[in-house]
Amino acid sequence: MIHRLLLECILNKILLLEDDFILAKTIKKLLEKNSFYVDWARNGEEALELSFSCSYDLYLFDINVPLINGDDLLLDLRNANDKTPAILLSALIDIESMTKGFVSGADDYIKKPFNVEELILRINVKLKKLQTTIIYKDYILEVDKNEILYQNKPLYLSLMHKNILITLIKNYPNPSSKDELMALSETDNDLSIRVNISKLKQKIDINIINIRGVGYKLA
Repeated sequence: MIHRLLLECILNKILLLEDDFILAKTIKKLLEKNSFYVDWARNGEEALELSFSCSYDLYLFDINVPLINGDDLLLDLRNANDKTPAILLSALIDIESMTKGFVSGADDYIKKPFNVEELILRINVKLKKLQTTIIYKDYILEVDKNEILYQNKPLYLSLMHKNILITLIKNYPNPSSKDELMALSETDNDLSIRVNISKLKQKIDINIINIRGVGYKLA
């Protein structure tokens, strides 16, 4: 198991601002399950202090919170030249409220109640261009180096199996299409992909499932 401090450095860090205790715990648990490190602030002043003392990869702010609302907090951060990607959460669905959020500097706006899978998808989209390291369970993909660590040690695989695993990790939690995987071997033979995935599963401790008619994904 990787040391907690190392995890804080490697994982994408999210600052969550949410005053609803139950919702915040649910979101935090969901994000941590999807390999994010989360700091939780219950009011705007607490979030402001955390933003000054820590560096984050993404802000996830509810708008209607005590002391400093999410709109005003984000505007203050943008005026301080903080360019951290930000997603606003709100039950307000009128155009005026959404416009105010984007004017404050939001990159995205999610209306409550929201689908949890949609939330993860939108977060991943915002972080995709920023990611240099991706975590999947005990696997660490160093994107810039195109290398994979398992339990913090280099993982040695054939080029084909390495590329398959990298593609699956990059696309997680979404599936990798058959066409995308077949392109790795420059073949249009579906059987070749099935054989290579079967061999990969024999070599390492990983669960790869077949999504019929789509492709493969990490469980």
